[in-house]
Amino acid sequence: MPQTLQYRFDGPEDAPVLVIGPSLGTTWHMWDRQIPELSQHWRVFRYDLPGHGGAPAHAAASVAELGDRLLATLDGLGVQRFGYAGCSIGGAIGADLALRHPHRVASLALVASSPRFGTADEFRQRGVIVRTNGLEPMARTAPERWFTPGFAAAQPAIVEWAVQMVRTTDPGCYIAACEALAAFDIRGALGRIGVPTLVLVGAEDQVTGPAEARTLVAGIPDARLALVPGASHLAPVEQPAAVSDLLLMHFSTAWQQDTSAAIPVLPHVTAPAAPSVPFVPVAEIAPADAAPDAVAPTPDDRYEQGTKVRREVLGDAHVDAVNDTADAFTEDFQELVTRYAWGEVWSRDGLDRRTRSVITLTALVASGHLEGLAAHTRAALRNGLTPAEIKEVLLQSAVYCGIPAAGAAFAVAQKVIQEETTPPA
Repeated sequence: MPQTLQYRFDGPEDAPVLVIGPSLGTTWHMWDRQIPELSQHWRVFRYDLPGHGGAPAHAAASVAELGDRLLATLDGLGVQRFGYAGCSIGGAIGADLALRHPHRVASLALVASSPRFGTADEFRQRGVIVRTNGLEPMARTAPERWFTPGFAAAQPAIVEWAVQMVRTTDPGCYIAACEALAAFDIRGALGRIGVPTLVLVGAEDQVTGPAEARTLVAGIPDARLALVPGASHLAPVEQPAAVSDLLLMHFSTAWQQDTSAAIPVLPHVTAPAAPSVPFVPVAEIAPADAAPDAVAPTPDDRYEQGTKVRREVLGDAHVDAVNDTADAFTEDFQELVTRYAWGEVWSRDGLDRRTRSVITLTALVASGHLEGLAAHTRAALRNGLTPAEIKEVLLQSAVYCGIPAAGAAFAVAQKVIQEETTPPA
């Protein structure tokens, strides 16, 4: 499997490198309107996520793996140190690189990003919907997630272009990116980001809005906040001049010691004049830096690992409900389940989670313990089984476990599948 990403360069070959990352469901073309100005100062490197924009459909399992592929691509081109700006999941990749490879990132801009994107349940359900219905539900709802209503009404051609970007994305790679975002959480690590950081957000962003931006600014030492009026999630598309102005200012100047105030941004839409401050390089093509990469965290113990896996498989809502009802009488049992079932058996490498879900569904039907079937039907969908595959599991169970038991299981599973796979209105 290729370990690199599809990319393009714009700007002078001898200029310092500025890497720009896209949002989920978009291509590098979401940055087209920033290129004329940015490429006057930097050699701008843009990349596509796997399966986006015609890129090879080799899905990545995590934000860290996407970052590793990006570094492998840059290594092959001789780029060792660079500035980085990324939107949404592109911002997550940049933050991850700043944490794990701080000597590679000279300066950072996080656009419409967050230390944690919504909830894991939300993104895993989005993956279930795409696996069942394809990308059309995501394409249909993209304009309301990405743009303000006024912009969407005034710019139908841009809205249709955005919808087509989603429609032409590989579904498997989109689902994998949703899983990557579901697992992404750097809230406890923000204080270790030590590069100059700009946090840029649309004032009307309903996906990763000003609240998430302020969380980033509060956690990252000396980070600065830029609030862009008249913009939603894809601020670089909706307010290109303001975003270009902010990126030029950030990557061309050193921050002052006083970082209490946000960068003022006027709600203009015309191209700004070139900044009057001298250009200060923030990146260069140079020999490999000898600084060591960040040390990997110590592995979780069985209980912590079990909690993580249990939440990934059953969902935060289910685990939170179980924990909320636990008391002095049941808490030891819940700890046993978490440590043994989830921290040991479900965490073993011998079977993948799809296979474990098949076994679990069959065992629940065979034992008649249908009270757990709804939760594990949801888990099976999250683990990659389709409704058609779940049906086959239950049909097989009917032969070997009994028709009455399977009939009751069909009723439970049918309700869950309808709930989980119905696209948003």
